[in-house]
Amino acid sequence: MKPEREFPGLSEDERTAYAWQLDVTGLGEAGQRRLKAATVMVSRVGGLGGVVAMQLAAAGVGRLVLAHGGVLKASDLNRQLLMEHARIGRPRLEGAVERIRALNPRVTVEWEPSHVTEENAARLVGKADVVVDCAPLFRERYLMNREAMARGVPMVEAAVHDLEVHVTTFQRGRSGCLRCLYPEASPEWKRRFPVVAPVPGLAGSVAAMEVIKWVTGMGRPLLGWMLVADLGTLEFRRMKLHRIVDCPVCGDGTRWGPSG
Repeated sequence: MKPEREFPGLSEDERTAYAWQLDVTGLGEAGQRRLKAATVMVSRVGGLGGVVAMQLAAAGVGRLVLAHGGVLKASDLNRQLLMEHARIGRPRLEGAVERIRALNPRVTVEWEPSHVTEENAARLVGKADVVVDCAPLFRERYLMNREAMARGVPMVEAAVHDLEVHVTTFQRGRSGCLRCLYPEASPEWKRRFPVVAPVPGLAGSVAAMEVIKWVTGMGRPLLGWMLVADLGTLEFRRMKLHRIVDCPVCGDGTRWGPSG
């Protein structure tokens, strides 16, 4: 963490805008200054990542780097709350960026109108202090995981399916990584999957809180643990994760054991 003096100060406008959260235990003005100085990359900004981006913008993260390709479809609107019916057929990210800037013009938004690929993964992750992985396909998730682990950048991992939520945080040297959790891509993860809006809404809010905790130092991130929630039964549990000794991404020769 940088010395306190290196974080930008808050203007009176910012103190007014964030007044309610400045009183949150463990955040305060020092935490808000850290948020203002932070850059967070989010891939993608649909039903899950859109909630993450909007929550972080509301909280006052200084810069967002967003990656999402493709055009908006009518079938996206049951969950992608940054989107609008009038924008069907237009690039998804244009509308999302406009909505975020309208919510909080103090936040700098950079955007990449494509998904994470081999060509752009290192550049995008390299911009960030924290990355949030909300991509539906393992190909993108593995690329972000590889680059985040290589740079020691914490990666918040969020996923939803049907009525279930999974959220965890990885950082090299302090936890395992996505390859430890899923050594091979799961054939069950597809571009289209069953989902209803409150599920990514919850997952996105938890993931955004993971970022805020990491940046400000408040609370305890989910390093080495995965939050699993079933909204059908409202059962919540934490699952202990393990790291793999010979993981090709984060392995360091230590023996098998719990991460964290």
